[in-house]
Formats: sequence, C-alpha cells, structure tokens
Amino acid sequence: MGRALTILLLASAWPVAVAAQPALPKPLRDVGFDQKLDAQVPPGLAFKDESGRAVKLGDYFGDKPVVLVLAYFRCPLLCNQVLNGLLEAMLAIPFDAGQEYRVVTVSFDPRETPEMARLKKRTYVERYARAGADAGWHFLTGDAGAIRQLTDAVGFRFTYDAKHDQFAHASGIMVLTPQGRVSRYFYDIKYSPRDVRFGLIEASANKIGSPVDKVLLFCFHYDPAEGKYGPAVMAFVRLGGVATVIALGAFLTIMWRHEIRQGRQMLNLPQAPGRRSGG
Repeated sequence: MGRALTILLLASAWPVAVAAQPALPKPLRDVGFDQKLDAQVPPGLAFKDESGRAVKLGDYFGDKPVVLVLAYFRCPLLCNQVLNGLLEAMLAIPFDAGQEYRVVTVSFDPRETPEMARLKKRTYVERYARAGADAGWHFLTGDAGAIRQLTDAVGFRFTYDAKHDQFAHASGIMVLTPQGRVSRYFYDIKYSPRDVRFGLIEASANKIGSPVDKVLLFCFHYDPAEGKYGPAVMAFVRLGGVATVIALGAFLTIMWRHEIRQGRQMLNLPQAPGRRSGG
C-alpha cells in the first residue's frame, strides 16, 4: 500500500512542477513559429549555394515539393539535431531527395559563408548516401535582408544573443508545394517518416495541411560563467525527469504486484508435516 501511495504522489507532483516553471527568459519571448499555411515563399530572393554560385529560391521550385530547413551552420546544439532528425526520416522513406523532392537548408546567420555551407552539405550528403543526393540537398547562405524576408514569409522568429554570439530559435522544418507555398510544418527534432512521407505526397498535389500543435524546443546557450543552462538544455533535463518518474513508477508497480503474488502463494501453501491447525 505504501508503494502504491508513492506512485500516486509522484504522478501528481509532475503537473505541479510543470506549472511552477518560470516564464521564458527575455531572449526567447519573441522566438517561435507562426504557422503561415499557404503563404508564398518569395521565389526571387537571392542567396548563394554551397559552391558560391548566385541562386534564387525560385530555382528550387517548379516540379517537386521542397523541404525547407532554417538552420545556421555554427549552431552548437539544436540545428544539428534538426538536420539529424530530418536525415533519419529521409533514410526511412522510399522517396529519394533529388528525385521525388528537394531539400533546401538556409542559414539565418548572414555572416556565414558558402564554404561553411559546403562543409555542412558534405557531411549530410555523405550520411544520406543515396544517388542524386548532391543535386537534391542544397545549403544556402545570404544577406540579412533576404534572410529576414524568407523568415518573415514562413513565420520563423529568432533573435540574436550578442553576449554569447548565438541565435535563440525554435526547432522545426517546413514542407512546401512545388510552387513554393507553405504546405505543412513539422516541429521538434524527430520527424515521423510516415508523416513526412504523407506531407510530401500532399505538397506534391498542392494540398495545404492543417495547423498543428506547437511543441517546441528552443536553442539557447549554456553560460559557464553563470553556471546556468539555457532553455534548450533544460527541456531535455525536464524530459529526462519525466522519463525517470515513469521508469520509477513502472518499477514500483512491478514490485508491488510481485509482492501481492508472493503473498497469495504463501496463503495457498500446504501445511507443513507434524503441525496441526487449530488449538
């Protein structure tokens, strides 16, 4: 009975802990995604590809849906997780980048260079390792004006933290129709291959998806001078706390049931020889 009460107390304590979390710090209050479904991504925006060649976003529109990723290449945490999560989904679906769809990754740091884009592209194309990937996955850099027009068009809000020379931003990807209209948003750092596959199918047919719940992870810094983790790391810590509570609850439940079974077995044991029941 004591163990069962412990499980109930742990389960009831979690919502209180969540409700008691402080508000987002100032750098993250204007960070996130505004879902602008059916919005047109401006095709005339000028960028440079990983080779340094001048391109326009419209060069990647026309006959295939596009997965759009906004990620800066020096990001210390979340951008790589977004790209890794996308890569896992891409490897799990039967469609090939460059054949059935394109991927366009755009840095939102105007200081980043085509050389940085080239190195990032090489890493992910090698890991993807499918024929035609080099022509199907593009990494772009651009100036602040083009970046701002693109991020405004798709509702991606981010801020720059000058103190730590990092960007505060949320995690997610977008699927565009072949003409460059926003068809669907996917949040977090893990993307269901089934959902991505259907998202590409819908976008290829120029269908616009429905708004989805915002479950965002934020990228923010760890300040060794202050000894504090930013919200991105704390999100993982809190998720780890949830996992610990669940695992502990499951363990205690198993032990409780085991003791009940043992007690029932003892009650059903035959009486030992040489002993009588009663007085």
